[in-house]
Amino acid sequence: MTGNPVKKPELLAPAGNMEKLKIAIHYGADAVYMGGQAFGLRNMADNFSVAEMAAALDFCHRQDVKAYLTINSYPRNEALPGLEQYLEQVAELPFDAYIVADPGVIDAVRQISPQRELHLSTQANTINWRSARFWQRQGFTRINMAREMSLDNIRETVAAVPGMEFEVFVHGALCISYSGRCLISSMLTGRDANRGECTHPCRWSYHLVEESRPGEYFPVVEDESGTFIFNSRDLCLLEHIPALVQSGVASLKIEGRMKGINYVASVLRVYRQALDEYCLDPAAWVCRPEWMEELTKLSHRGYTTGFLFGEPRNVGQEYQSAYIRSHEFVGVVEEVHPDGTLMIGVRNRIRSGDQLELIGPGMRAELFRMPVFSTVNERGTLVDAESANPNQRIALTLPFTAAAGDLLRRENLKTA
Repeated sequence: MTGNPVKKPELLAPAGNMEKLKIAIHYGADAVYMGGQAFGLRNMADNFSVAEMAAALDFCHRQDVKAYLTINSYPRNEALPGLEQYLEQVAELPFDAYIVADPGVIDAVRQISPQRELHLSTQANTINWRSARFWQRQGFTRINMAREMSLDNIRETVAAVPGMEFEVFVHGALCISYSGRCLISSMLTGRDANRGECTHPCRWSYHLVEESRPGEYFPVVEDESGTFIFNSRDLCLLEHIPALVQSGVASLKIEGRMKGINYVASVLRVYRQALDEYCLDPAAWVCRPEWMEELTKLSHRGYTTGFLFGEPRNVGQEYQSAYIRSHEFVGVVEEVHPDGTLMIGVRNRIRSGDQLELIGPGMRAELFRMPVFSTVNERGTLVDAESANPNQRIALTLPFTAAAGDLLRRENLKTA
Protein backbone atom coordinates (compact mmCIF):
# COMPACT_ATOMS: atom_id res chain seq x y z
CA MET A 1 0.00 0.00 0.00
CA THR A 2 1.44 3.35 -1.03
CA GLY A 3 1.30 6.59 0.92
CA ASN A 4 -0.32 9.83 -0.21
CA PRO A 5 1.22 11.17 -3.43
CA VAL A 6 3.40 14.27 -3.15
CA LYS A 7 4.03 16.99 -5.72
CA LYS A 8 7.03 15.89 -7.74
CA PRO A 9 9.63 18.56 -8.48
CA GLU A 10 11.10 18.93 -11.93
CA LEU A 11 14.48 17.26 -12.48
CA LEU A 12 16.61 19.82 -14.32
CA ALA A 13 19.76 18.74 -16.15
CA PRO A 14 22.67 20.49 -17.87
CA ALA A 15 22.99 20.45 -21.66
CA GLY A 16 26.39 21.70 -22.82
CA ASN A 17 25.78 20.62 -26.43
CA MET A 18 23.32 18.62 -28.51
CA GLU A 19 24.79 15.25 -27.57
CA LYS A 20 24.56 16.04 -23.85
CA LEU A 21 21.02 17.32 -24.31
CA LYS A 22 19.91 14.06 -25.94
CA ILE A 23 21.65 12.03 -23.24
CA ALA A 24 19.94 14.09 -20.52
CA ILE A 25 16.54 13.38 -22.04
CA HIS A 26 17.35 9.70 -22.58
CA TYR A 27 18.16 9.36 -18.88
CA GLY A 28 15.03 11.10 -17.65
CA ALA A 29 15.43 14.88 -17.42
CA ASP A 30 12.17 16.82 -17.18
CA ALA A 31 13.93 19.99 -18.33
CA VAL A 32 17.35 21.10 -19.53
CA TYR A 33 19.29 24.35 -19.36
CA MET A 34 21.64 25.40 -22.12
CA GLY A 35 23.80 28.32 -23.10
CA GLY A 36 24.50 30.20 -26.28
CA GLN A 37 28.00 31.08 -27.41
CA ALA A 38 28.05 34.25 -25.28
CA PHE A 39 26.53 35.81 -22.15
CA GLY A 40 26.25 32.61 -20.13
CA LEU A 41 28.57 31.44 -17.37
CA ARG A 42 30.01 28.48 -19.27
CA ASN A 43 31.50 30.11 -22.36
CA MET A 44 34.20 27.43 -22.51
CA ALA A 45 31.60 24.69 -22.92
CA ASP A 46 30.61 23.73 -26.48
CA ASN A 47 27.29 25.56 -26.21
CA PHE A 48 24.76 26.16 -28.98
CA SER A 49 24.62 28.36 -32.05
CA VAL A 50 21.26 29.99 -32.75
CA ALA A 51 20.54 27.37 -35.43
CA GLU A 52 21.47 24.58 -33.03
CA MET A 53 19.18 26.09 -30.39
CA ALA A 54 16.25 25.86 -32.79
CA ALA A 55 16.95 22.18 -33.44
CA ALA A 56 17.45 21.52 -29.72
CA LEU A 57 14.17 23.19 -28.81
CA ASP A 58 12.30 21.18 -31.42
CA PHE A 59 13.82 17.97 -30.05
CA CYS A 60 13.02 18.90 -26.42
CA HIS A 61 9.44 19.92 -27.03
CA ARG A 62 8.71 16.80 -29.09
CA GLN A 63 9.84 14.85 -25.99
CA ASP A 64 7.71 17.05 -23.69
CA VAL A 65 10.87 18.40 -22.05
CA LYS A 66 11.28 22.07 -21.17
CA ALA A 67 14.35 24.07 -22.19
CA TYR A 68 15.79 27.15 -20.51
CA LEU A 69 18.43 29.52 -21.92
CA THR A 70 21.14 30.81 -19.59
CA ILE A 71 21.94 34.51 -20.02
CA ASN A 72 23.31 34.90 -16.51
CA SER A 73 26.66 36.64 -16.98
CA TYR A 74 27.44 40.20 -15.81
CA PRO A 75 28.34 42.10 -19.00
CA ARG A 76 30.24 45.39 -18.99
CA ASN A 77 29.22 48.48 -20.93
CA GLU A 78 31.19 47.54 -24.03
CA ALA A 79 29.35 44.20 -24.23
CA LEU A 80 25.84 45.68 -24.17
CA PRO A 81 25.45 46.23 -27.94
CA GLY A 82 26.42 42.59 -28.50
CA LEU A 83 23.96 41.51 -25.81
CA GLU A 84 21.11 43.35 -27.49
CA GLN A 85 22.01 41.85 -30.87
CA TYR A 86 22.11 38.37 -29.30
CA LEU A 87 18.72 38.85 -27.64
CA GLU A 88 17.26 39.88 -31.01
CA GLN A 89 18.67 36.71 -32.59
CA VAL A 90 17.08 34.39 -30.02
CA ALA A 91 13.85 36.35 -29.50
CA GLU A 92 11.73 34.14 -31.75
CA LEU A 93 13.00 30.85 -30.34
CA PRO A 94 10.40 29.18 -28.08
CA PHE A 95 12.46 28.83 -24.92
CA ASP A 96 10.37 28.05 -21.88
CA ALA A 97 12.31 30.64 -19.88
CA TYR A 98 15.53 32.65 -19.73
CA ILE A 99 17.81 32.26 -16.71
CA VAL A 100 19.17 35.72 -15.85
CA ALA A 101 20.94 37.50 -12.99
CA ASP A 102 22.18 40.99 -13.89
CA PRO A 103 19.58 43.82 -13.74
CA GLY A 104 21.01 45.27 -16.96
CA VAL A 105 20.44 41.98 -18.76
CA ILE A 106 16.95 41.80 -17.26
CA ASP A 107 16.21 45.32 -18.54
CA ALA A 108 17.39 44.39 -22.05
CA VAL A 109 15.29 41.22 -22.08
CA ARG A 110 12.23 43.18 -20.97
CA GLN A 111 12.78 45.60 -23.86
CA ILE A 112 13.37 43.01 -26.57
CA SER A 113 11.29 40.03 -25.36
CA PRO A 114 8.78 41.51 -22.89
CA GLN A 115 6.64 38.37 -22.69
CA ARG A 116 9.54 36.01 -21.98
CA GLU A 117 9.26 34.02 -18.74
CA LEU A 118 12.23 34.76 -16.47
CA HIS A 119 14.01 32.57 -13.94
CA LEU A 120 16.48 34.17 -11.54
CA SER A 121 19.95 32.60 -11.54
CA THR A 122 21.75 31.51 -8.40
CA GLN A 123 24.28 34.24 -9.35
CA ALA A 124 21.80 36.77 -7.98
CA ASN A 125 22.39 35.16 -4.54
CA THR A 126 18.81 35.12 -3.23
CA ILE A 127 19.17 34.11 0.41
CA ASN A 128 16.02 35.42 2.11
CA TRP A 129 12.28 35.65 1.56
CA ARG A 130 12.24 39.44 1.21
CA SER A 131 14.57 39.20 -1.78
CA ALA A 132 12.30 36.53 -3.22
CA ARG A 133 9.25 38.76 -2.79
CA PHE A 134 11.11 41.60 -4.51
CA TRP A 135 11.85 39.44 -7.54
CA GLN A 136 8.28 38.19 -7.59
CA ARG A 137 7.13 41.81 -7.91
CA GLN A 138 9.49 42.16 -10.87
CA GLY A 139 7.56 39.44 -12.67
CA PHE A 140 9.88 36.47 -12.13
CA THR A 141 8.24 33.06 -11.99
CA ARG A 142 11.15 31.07 -10.52
CA ILE A 143 14.20 31.68 -8.34
CA ASN A 144 17.23 29.42 -8.15
CA MET A 145 18.10 29.92 -4.50
CA ALA A 146 21.67 30.59 -3.44
CA ARG A 147 23.71 27.55 -2.52
CA GLU A 148 24.42 29.25 0.82
CA MET A 149 20.84 28.66 2.02
CA SER A 150 20.10 26.09 4.70
CA LEU A 151 17.17 23.69 4.54
CA ASP A 152 15.34 25.71 7.21
CA ASN A 153 15.86 28.90 5.17
CA ILE A 154 14.58 27.15 2.05
CA ARG A 155 11.43 25.97 3.82
CA GLU A 156 10.75 29.39 5.31
CA THR A 157 11.29 31.20 2.01
CA VAL A 158 9.04 28.84 0.02
CA ALA A 159 6.28 29.28 2.59
CA ALA A 160 6.67 33.07 2.69
CA VAL A 161 6.36 33.61 -1.07
CA PRO A 162 3.34 31.68 -2.37
CA GLY A 163 3.02 31.57 -6.13
CA MET A 164 6.78 31.65 -6.72
CA GLU A 165 8.62 28.56 -7.94
CA PHE A 166 11.93 27.77 -6.26
CA GLU A 167 14.82 25.76 -7.61
CA VAL A 168 17.77 24.27 -5.71
CA PHE A 169 21.01 22.65 -6.79
CA VAL A 170 21.24 19.06 -5.60
CA HIS A 171 24.40 17.76 -7.25
CA GLY A 172 27.64 18.95 -8.81
CA ALA A 173 30.67 21.15 -8.36
CA LEU A 174 30.71 23.88 -5.73
CA CYS A 175 32.50 27.20 -6.01
CA ILE A 176 34.27 28.64 -2.97
CA SER A 177 33.06 32.16 -3.83
CA TYR A 178 29.78 33.68 -2.73
CA SER A 179 27.08 32.32 -5.06
CA GLY A 180 29.81 31.58 -7.58
CA ARG A 181 30.82 35.21 -8.05
CA CYS A 182 34.60 34.90 -8.11
CA LEU A 183 37.47 37.28 -8.93
CA ILE A 184 40.36 34.82 -8.59
CA SER A 185 40.21 33.78 -12.23
CA SER A 186 40.22 37.40 -13.41
CA MET A 187 43.15 38.26 -11.17
CA LEU A 188 45.35 35.30 -12.13
CA THR A 189 44.46 34.72 -15.77
CA GLY A 190 42.47 37.69 -17.05
CA ARG A 191 39.46 35.47 -17.68
CA ASP A 192 36.37 36.70 -15.85
CA ALA A 193 34.30 34.03 -14.10
CA ASN A 194 31.37 36.45 -13.99
CA ARG A 195 31.38 36.67 -17.77
CA GLY A 196 31.55 32.92 -18.36
CA GLU A 197 35.31 32.36 -18.65
CA CYS A 198 36.31 30.82 -15.31
CA THR A 199 39.59 28.88 -15.44
CA HIS A 200 38.87 27.17 -12.08
CA PRO A 201 42.00 28.38 -10.22
CA CYS A 202 40.42 27.13 -6.98
CA ARG A 203 41.40 23.64 -8.20
CA TRP A 204 45.10 24.54 -8.61
CA SER A 205 47.92 23.61 -6.25
CA TYR A 206 49.25 26.48 -4.10
CA HIS A 207 52.43 27.14 -2.10
CA LEU A 208 53.26 29.77 0.52
CA VAL A 209 55.68 32.67 -0.10
CA GLU A 210 57.03 34.66 2.86
CA GLU A 211 57.25 38.42 2.21
CA SER A 212 60.95 38.83 2.94
CA ARG A 213 61.94 35.75 0.90
CA PRO A 214 60.61 36.37 -2.62
CA GLY A 215 61.09 33.43 -4.91
CA GLU A 216 61.36 30.96 -2.03
CA TYR A 217 58.34 28.70 -2.00
CA PHE A 218 57.20 26.77 1.06
CA PRO A 219 54.87 23.81 0.58
CA VAL A 220 51.86 23.57 2.86
CA VAL A 221 51.66 19.85 2.34
CA GLU A 222 48.37 17.93 2.30
CA ASP A 223 49.66 15.19 0.00
CA GLU A 224 52.60 14.62 -2.30
CA SER A 225 50.91 16.63 -5.09
CA GLY A 226 50.62 19.87 -3.12
CA THR A 227 48.00 21.86 -1.26
CA PHE A 228 44.50 22.54 -2.54
CA ILE A 229 43.19 25.02 0.02
CA PHE A 230 40.39 26.43 -2.16
CA ASN A 231 39.14 23.10 -3.45
CA SER A 232 35.54 22.39 -2.44
CA ARG A 233 34.03 18.95 -2.33
CA ASP A 234 31.18 18.31 -4.74
CA LEU A 235 27.57 18.76 -3.68
CA CYS A 236 25.44 15.64 -3.26
CA LEU A 237 21.97 15.90 -1.72
CA LEU A 238 20.65 12.51 -2.84
CA GLU A 239 19.99 11.30 0.70
CA HIS A 240 17.95 14.42 1.41
CA ILE A 241 15.48 14.23 -1.47
CA PRO A 242 12.57 13.68 0.98
CA ALA A 243 13.31 16.89 2.88
CA LEU A 244 13.74 18.89 -0.33
CA VAL A 245 10.50 17.60 -1.85
CA GLN A 246 8.65 18.31 1.40
CA SER A 247 10.06 21.86 1.46
CA GLY A 248 7.96 22.64 -1.61
CA VAL A 249 10.70 23.44 -4.12
CA ALA A 250 9.64 23.13 -7.75
CA SER A 251 12.91 22.03 -9.34
CA LEU A 252 15.98 19.98 -8.42
CA LYS A 253 18.94 21.12 -10.49
CA ILE A 254 22.10 19.24 -11.47
CA GLU A 255 25.25 21.25 -12.17
CA GLY A 256 27.54 20.36 -15.05
CA ARG A 257 27.26 21.93 -18.51
CA MET A 258 31.02 21.42 -18.94
CA LYS A 259 30.89 17.80 -17.78
CA GLY A 260 30.78 14.86 -20.19
CA ILE A 261 27.87 12.64 -21.15
CA ASN A 262 28.97 9.95 -18.68
CA TYR A 263 28.46 12.40 -15.82
CA VAL A 264 25.08 13.58 -17.11
CA ALA A 265 23.81 10.03 -17.63
CA SER A 266 25.11 8.55 -14.39
CA VAL A 267 23.83 11.35 -12.14
CA LEU A 268 20.45 11.53 -13.84
CA ARG A 269 19.77 7.79 -13.72
CA VAL A 270 20.26 7.88 -9.94
CA TYR A 271 18.29 11.02 -9.15
CA ARG A 272 15.51 10.05 -11.57
CA GLN A 273 14.89 6.73 -9.85
CA ALA A 274 15.31 8.13 -6.34
CA LEU A 275 12.89 11.01 -6.96
CA ASP A 276 10.29 8.83 -8.69
CA GLU A 277 10.36 6.23 -5.93
CA TYR A 278 10.00 8.82 -3.19
CA CYS A 279 7.07 10.58 -4.86
CA LEU A 280 5.33 7.25 -5.51
CA ASP A 281 5.57 6.04 -1.91
CA PRO A 282 7.21 8.48 0.54
CA ALA A 283 6.67 6.26 3.59
CA ALA A 284 8.60 3.37 2.08
CA TRP A 285 11.49 5.38 0.62
CA VAL A 286 15.07 4.63 1.57
CA CYS A 287 18.26 5.87 -0.04
CA ARG A 288 19.55 2.72 -1.68
CA PRO A 289 23.25 1.91 -1.24
CA GLU A 290 23.56 1.20 -4.97
CA TRP A 291 22.55 4.79 -5.73
CA MET A 292 25.42 6.23 -3.72
CA GLU A 293 27.71 3.56 -5.12
CA GLU A 294 26.78 4.69 -8.63
CA LEU A 295 27.63 8.30 -7.81
CA THR A 296 31.04 7.31 -6.45
CA LYS A 297 31.87 5.69 -9.78
CA LEU A 298 31.97 9.16 -11.33
CA SER A 299 34.95 11.47 -11.29
CA HIS A 300 34.36 13.64 -8.23
CA ARG A 301 36.17 15.36 -5.35
CA GLY A 302 34.36 13.72 -2.48
CA TYR A 303 30.84 14.73 -1.49
CA THR A 304 29.35 17.28 0.88
CA THR A 305 25.88 18.56 1.75
CA GLY A 306 27.20 22.11 1.49
CA PHE A 307 25.18 24.64 3.51
CA LEU A 308 21.99 22.56 3.69
CA PHE A 309 22.40 21.99 7.43
CA GLY A 310 24.21 25.20 8.30
CA GLU A 311 27.80 26.36 7.94
CA PRO A 312 29.88 23.52 6.47
CA ARG A 313 33.06 24.51 8.37
CA ASN A 314 35.78 21.96 7.70
CA VAL A 315 33.54 19.30 6.15
CA GLY A 316 33.14 21.11 2.84
CA GLN A 317 36.75 21.40 1.72
CA GLU A 318 38.57 18.72 -0.22
CA TYR A 319 42.30 18.82 0.51
CA GLN A 320 43.26 16.02 -1.85
CA SER A 321 44.45 16.82 -5.33
CA ALA A 322 43.10 13.90 -7.30
CA TYR A 323 39.58 13.37 -8.50
CA ILE A 324 38.06 10.14 -7.21
CA ARG A 325 36.90 7.85 -10.01
CA SER A 326 36.34 4.11 -9.89
CA HIS A 327 35.09 3.66 -13.48
CA GLU A 328 36.13 4.90 -16.90
CA PHE A 329 33.69 5.84 -19.64
CA VAL A 330 34.67 4.04 -22.88
CA GLY A 331 31.82 4.33 -25.39
CA VAL A 332 28.27 5.30 -26.28
CA VAL A 333 25.66 3.37 -28.27
CA GLU A 334 25.00 5.59 -31.27
CA GLU A 335 22.70 3.31 -33.28
CA VAL A 336 20.88 0.01 -32.95
CA HIS A 337 20.32 -1.72 -36.29
CA PRO A 338 17.20 -3.83 -36.93
CA ASP A 339 19.26 -7.04 -36.64
CA GLY A 340 20.42 -5.99 -33.17
CA THR A 341 23.90 -4.84 -34.17
CA LEU A 342 25.12 -2.00 -31.97
CA MET A 343 27.15 0.85 -33.41
CA ILE A 344 29.40 2.18 -30.65
CA GLY A 345 31.23 5.50 -30.66
CA VAL A 346 34.54 4.86 -28.86
CA ARG A 347 35.61 7.46 -26.28
CA ASN A 348 38.46 5.55 -24.56
CA ARG A 349 40.38 2.57 -25.89
CA ILE A 350 38.43 -0.69 -25.99
CA ARG A 351 39.98 -4.13 -26.40
CA SER A 352 38.45 -7.51 -27.12
CA GLY A 353 38.19 -9.33 -23.79
CA ASP A 354 37.69 -6.16 -21.69
CA GLN A 355 35.25 -6.55 -18.79
CA LEU A 356 32.69 -3.80 -19.46
CA GLU A 357 29.35 -2.63 -18.15
CA LEU A 358 26.51 -1.21 -20.22
CA ILE A 359 24.27 1.26 -18.37
CA GLY A 360 20.92 2.72 -19.36
CA PRO A 361 18.02 4.63 -17.81
CA GLY A 362 16.29 3.28 -14.73
CA MET A 363 19.53 1.91 -13.24
CA ARG A 364 19.59 -0.73 -15.98
CA ALA A 365 23.06 -2.32 -16.12
CA GLU A 366 24.61 -5.35 -17.83
CA LEU A 367 28.09 -6.72 -17.16
CA PHE A 368 29.78 -8.46 -20.08
CA ARG A 369 33.14 -9.36 -21.55
CA MET A 370 33.85 -7.54 -24.80
CA PRO A 371 33.35 -10.03 -27.64
CA VAL A 372 35.01 -10.06 -31.02
CA PHE A 373 34.03 -6.89 -32.86
CA SER A 374 34.61 -4.92 -36.05
CA THR A 375 35.76 -1.36 -36.56
CA VAL A 376 34.39 0.96 -39.22
CA ASN A 377 37.21 2.17 -41.48
CA GLU A 378 37.41 5.44 -43.39
CA ARG A 379 35.52 3.87 -46.33
CA GLY A 380 32.65 2.86 -44.04
CA THR A 381 33.31 -0.86 -44.26
CA LEU A 382 33.74 -3.22 -41.33
CA VAL A 383 37.17 -4.60 -40.46
CA ASP A 384 37.87 -7.25 -37.80
CA ALA A 385 39.87 -5.76 -34.93
CA GLU A 386 41.14 -6.58 -31.44
CA SER A 387 41.13 -2.99 -30.20
CA ALA A 388 39.60 0.38 -31.03
CA ASN A 389 40.75 3.90 -30.18
CA PRO A 390 38.83 7.10 -29.36
CA ASN A 391 36.80 8.54 -32.24
CA GLN A 392 36.54 5.18 -33.98
CA ARG A 393 33.22 3.37 -34.40
CA ILE A 394 32.77 -0.31 -33.76
CA ALA A 395 30.01 -2.81 -34.54
CA LEU A 396 29.11 -5.70 -32.24
CA THR A 397 26.23 -7.80 -31.00
CA LEU A 398 25.49 -8.54 -27.35
CA PRO A 399 23.22 -11.15 -25.71
CA PHE A 400 20.93 -8.44 -24.28
CA THR A 401 19.07 -5.41 -25.60
CA ALA A 402 20.46 -1.90 -25.66
CA ALA A 403 19.26 1.49 -26.86
CA ALA A 404 20.84 4.51 -28.49
CA GLY A 405 22.24 6.67 -25.70
CA ASP A 406 23.26 3.78 -23.46
CA LEU A 407 26.86 4.01 -22.24
CA LEU A 408 29.73 1.57 -21.83
CA ARG A 409 32.22 1.85 -18.98
CA ARG A 410 35.12 -0.10 -17.50
CA GLU A 411 36.30 -0.43 -13.92
CA ASN A 412 39.32 1.78 -13.36
CA LEU A 413 41.69 -0.62 -11.62
CA LYS A 414 44.15 2.17 -10.80
CA THR A 415 41.72 3.85 -8.41
CA ALA A 416 39.14 1.17 -7.63
